[in-house]
Parts: sequence; structure tokens; C-alpha cells
Amino acid sequence: MATLAGSLAGLAGAGGAMSVALARRPRTCLPQGHALIPDRLTDPLPPVLRLGLGGMTVRVVPGPHGELFLGPGDPQPGRTLRRLVLAPLFTRAQATAGRLWHDQRAPFQLVVEFTGPNRDTDSLLRAYRMLDQQLRDHAPLLSRSAGGELTPGVVTVTVAGIVNVRDLLAAQPVRYAFAEGSFEDLDLDPACAAPPELAPVLTESWTRRFGWDGCEPITAEERHQLHALVQAAHADGRTVRISGLPDGSRRARAAIWAELSAAGVDVIADTDLHGLAKHLRKHPTGQATRAELPVRAPRPGASRPHAGPV
Repeated sequence: MATLAGSLAGLAGAGGAMSVALARRPRTCLPQGHALIPDRLTDPLPPVLRLGLGGMTVRVVPGPHGELFLGPGDPQPGRTLRRLVLAPLFTRAQATAGRLWHDQRAPFQLVVEFTGPNRDTDSLLRAYRMLDQQLRDHAPLLSRSAGGELTPGVVTVTVAGIVNVRDLLAAQPVRYAFAEGSFEDLDLDPACAAPPELAPVLTESWTRRFGWDGCEPITAEERHQLHALVQAAHADGRTVRISGLPDGSRRARAAIWAELSAAGVDVIADTDLHGLAKHLRKHPTGQATRAELPVRAPRPGASRPHAGPV
């Protein structure tokens, strides 16, 4: 299996004319931290990199000239995914020996969520093809899937918000984006579930599955369910990202962050970027970094762990 370092050794090509400093001082990477970007944030990437967070989710809408624009509103000039996210990521990787941080061991997780009022399938699939073309312009930077094998890069791109994107992705012999999985993929028949090389990360909203808000001690039942789900995902060769935390004080959120870390959740996504980064630096998990994505799905007919009740 190719290693992250090996796959990044071939990074080459122009990364654009952007030379803005994205971090004022070196930061260690926090692979467990994931930024849910507020729509009001004009230029989302610099604070994410400055804090060392290992991933981010950005919402995009298709716009004119084959571009994807940040935010759910009307396209704003210059606020494109290509200009504000893809190009500076590539430039930074080139400038720092093929890594976004000196200690990066796992791909940066970039989730591109398609939003906006136009939700018909044909329009959304055309929008994905726009993204696919832009990703191919940055191919040496990205994790890719070819022939059922995954080669990790400095950035892994996941597509969200398009219901039928799995079939489109699976049909591509070589692709530079992945589908968003869920815990339901662990319960489905292997012939129906998205395999790990198509959906290597299972993303779940906390409030969709759990009722605990961090104000009181978590119940033994919910703690058991959380641990069982994470263990099942890991046994299936997947990583787990939890988002959708309940609104509340930072103290309550920190209680949930700590519980997620104790359960072995690989990635915690939150809108409180500074609070999450501060918490993860103060309370390192000691988890082994998952430096490589799974190479192939389990053999046909192999038993899958049961994800437990929904």
C-alpha cells in the first residue's frame, strides 16, 4: 500500500500565483479536528490552517463560468472554491515539502457540500462534474481511487449533498473524490452498501442518533452505543467523523468532545473552531493517526459488524 509520504513525493506543477501567508507561525496538525465553516466567514482556509485543524467542510453552489462558489447564497465574485480553497492548498503543499504542516501524517479532509435552491438530480450531477474537472487540475495533491485501490494524498475530497453521487463516483475508473458514508453502510448487505474505497469515512450527526447534550453525565446506554458503532466502523476499515453537535455552552461541547475522543472517534467536526482546537491541544487523545485509507472492501460474503439500533 502506498504511504502518504510516497504519494506526496510526486507533487509537481504550478499552484497558481497565490503567495499569501496562510499561517503566521508553525502549528502542529490536529487530525482529529474538523472545521464546519460558517457562511459568514469570507476566507475560510487561513484560520483552519492557522489552528492546525485537519479538515474542513465548505458549502458550495454552482455558478457562472463553470465555477463553484462558497456559501449558500447568490454567487459572489471571487468567492470560488478554486480560488479560496483548492489553489492555496496546493500552493502551501508545494511550499512546505508536500505537507500542509511539518508533522502531517494523514490527508487533510476537505468535504465539499453542495447546497442551494436547485436540488434536481441532473443539475447536481452536472455540478459534481464541474468539481471533478477542477480536482483533476490538482491531481498530484489529492487522494485518488483507481482499480479499487486508494492512494492517499495530502488532501482527501469528500462530496456531500448529492443523493445519487455514489453511482456516478463508482462508475469512474479513476477519481479524486469520495462519497460520504454513514453508519447505515455497516448494516446493509455488502452488495448494497458503499464499500470502503468509495466511502472511507462514515459521517454521522450527533443529534440525529444521540440525545445527550453534554450538560449532565452521558447515560451508560448511549456511551455503549457510541463505542460499539465506532468499533464496528474501524473493524470495517473506515474512519468516523461526528458532526451536528447540539448548541450549548463551550463547557457542554467540551464534555461531548471528550466523550467522542474516549470512544475513539477519528474526527470531531464543529463550528467552534477555536474552542475545538484549544480543547484538542489541551487534551491530546494519544490515538494512532490513520495515515492510510483502506485499500479495498471486505471480500464478497464476508460478515460485517452490526452497527446496532438506529
